[in-house]
Amino acid sequence: MLSSNIFQACLRTRPHLRVSSSRLWSLPARRNAATAAAVKPTEASEETVKEYPVFELTEEDKRRLKYQRNIGVSAHIDSGKTTLTERILYYTGRIREIHEVRGRDNVGAKMDSMELEREKGITIQSAATFCDWVATMPATGDKEKYAINIIDTPGHVDFTIEVERALRVLDGAILVLCAVAGVQSQTTTVDRQMRRYNVPRISFINKMDRPGANPWRVINQIRQKLKIAAAAVQVPIGVEDDLRGVVDLVRWKAIYNEGEKGNKVVESDEIPTEVMELAKEKRRELIEQLAEVDDQMGEMLIMDEEPNTQQLAEAIRRATIGLKFSPVFLGSAIKNTAVQPLLDGVCAYLPTPSETKVVAHDTSLPASAPQVELQPASAAPLVALAFKLEEGRFGQLTYMRVYQGTMRKGQFIYHARTGKKVKVPRLVRMHSNEMEDIQEIGPGEICAIFGIDCASGDTFTDGSTSFSMTSMFVPEPVISLALKPVGAETPNFSRALNRFQKEDPTFRVHIDKESKETIISGMGELHLEIYVERMKREYNVECTTGKPRVAFRETITQRADFFYTHKKQTGGAGQYARVIGFVEPMEMNEETGKDVEFVNQVMGGNIPSNYIPACEKGFYEALEKGSLSGNPVCGTRFVLNDGLAHSVDSSELAFRLATIGAFREVYNAAKPIILEPIMTVEVVAPSEFQSAVIGGLNQRRGTIVDSEVREDEFTCIAEVALNDMFGYSSHLRGITQGKGEFSMEYKTHQPVLPQVQAELEAAYKKSIGQTKK
Repeated sequence: MLSSNIFQACLRTRPHLRVSSSRLWSLPARRNAATAAAVKPTEASEETVKEYPVFELTEEDKRRLKYQRNIGVSAHIDSGKTTLTERILYYTGRIREIHEVRGRDNVGAKMDSMELEREKGITIQSAATFCDWVATMPATGDKEKYAINIIDTPGHVDFTIEVERALRVLDGAILVLCAVAGVQSQTTTVDRQMRRYNVPRISFINKMDRPGANPWRVINQIRQKLKIAAAAVQVPIGVEDDLRGVVDLVRWKAIYNEGEKGNKVVESDEIPTEVMELAKEKRRELIEQLAEVDDQMGEMLIMDEEPNTQQLAEAIRRATIGLKFSPVFLGSAIKNTAVQPLLDGVCAYLPTPSETKVVAHDTSLPASAPQVELQPASAAPLVALAFKLEEGRFGQLTYMRVYQGTMRKGQFIYHARTGKKVKVPRLVRMHSNEMEDIQEIGPGEICAIFGIDCASGDTFTDGSTSFSMTSMFVPEPVISLALKPVGAETPNFSRALNRFQKEDPTFRVHIDKESKETIISGMGELHLEIYVERMKREYNVECTTGKPRVAFRETITQRADFFYTHKKQTGGAGQYARVIGFVEPMEMNEETGKDVEFVNQVMGGNIPSNYIPACEKGFYEALEKGSLSGNPVCGTRFVLNDGLAHSVDSSELAFRLATIGAFREVYNAAKPIILEPIMTVEVVAPSEFQSAVIGGLNQRRGTIVDSEVREDEFTCIAEVALNDMFGYSSHLRGITQGKGEFSMEYKTHQPVLPQVQAELEAAYKKSIGQTKK
């Protein structure tokens, strides 16, 4: 074994010693790659690739998975997601009668179980349910029974985490679009989330009964704005108020809804003459769109062959599962038209749990090790992901997706992150806020369990493997409020905040060190307003809120070197530490999603290795508060080159304080600036108010990105600083006579104007009592 001094000398003479990153995972864990190579050259070659037992799907597994679908319903605000889900539940026999989202009977839709949701007419939390559907297969015309798990998600960008975690565990999705408005801002966000988790989708153009409905314009928007091949698989019979049914272009049949609430589906081989030409044209367009993304259809088109029903249905399924194509269905949920054919499409074109590739990481190997593919076999070791938490009447309710193996009531399962062993006391299947007890659940299923303490995104196993699923993407909060309970603070105040933080990863709470106020942060004003209202209703804690605060950030714009010595002499051992290096701007790392980094380049042991973690901790502590405005610092790389330690006076505390001091000293030399969140704002209003709306956005320093005028209304998309958007809703109502509406979502952080930076700096200095006289 080499002595440490000789080894350090070797490193100094050969600084470019490297080991290929692709082989790092096979080296022993917790050892520097170069050290491993120098100390024991044969070690890497001796260790073999870890092999895992392969579990084949049994005939029972294949049969069950073939008839299993896990789908989500996602869309922009007010596109009709909950109304569509209500119809699906009614036609599949899960509910006895239909209730509207804002119905006169004050019952509300089944999936909007929260009182606040029914009052406001919006979905706040995603809700899970399951149903069975006897589908007509387009390829064969056979009727087959399918089990479908459905998650209805919110449309507001403020509740985007609900969509994120639903799509994380689903195999397919229905993207609902309005036949008049088409692709809107939140549609683009949902599309991005579907791509992030490789979720195939079928599109449903809803509200075909509305005046001005134009599905062909919407299909063109899907192709241009969402950049995915799409074509209608149906043509409407009648328009707007006269919508009577649809023509199925794959099976070439006319489909009508008759009976009470459209529960009787009538199929006819006779296509109405008024839509015959359009149907032929759109069927040709469907084949041409498929030919661009599917080789078999492409060859048939070149050979001038007409595909039969089975070939066309199989091509749509292949292209949809391959994420290359989205079949577009048409209908009107509120008028109970063409919802059943959509359900047939879900069963025919969306993937089974076994057709979706799912990978996990083996925590016994380093992070760079290749991921392991999971098999939805019931005999395989259990792997399940907790994707949503909810406080129920019987304690914490944890929603689970089982990816591999079987989970049984009374079984012991292991928390992958903490290693804790817990018992499954109760296993249920959810139907909105109702539950059905079950004894066991197989792979590919969604269920809920009680009495397990965990966080959103945690993995559970049966203890025989060390697999862990990757957690979901969580966006950063963009807005903060100071929160204060009315009257004396009760235990319910902290209990409510703790519960909401556990349920929702985008909801953050912290105590401001200077003002000692409780600060809550979230995705928007509505997001925080809903939580304040829930505290009052569910915990009987009435709160007052301060003025909204914007999540400013600070960053540096140039490299700066530091040479900092921390000395403190008191009685006995003092404190001594010297750090030398530089700070420089850093771009966001696409792989890790981080834009701050600590790099250790100390050679020769000038700073003992056991003090390096203290330096890193000091750097991250210094980032919490920049000296310009007291906001967190981002986009910074801290490189430690050299230093000096004292044999008696140096300690971890000394090096932590030295790093904080060095960063604060060098910070101004690195030309720091303040960044503010920029929002993408979409305004929809009648055309006569176009100039007033654009003028209002320009007054708020907005940059107009795109505008589109339709028959009697227009859409304007702009990028505006969040700090300038407060009070915009009342301003918009005023200039559009209450007819305009807007939505906004976070885009990026950009530098503030110089005068705004000066104001923020002065306000911060004043708040900490350092204003220069």
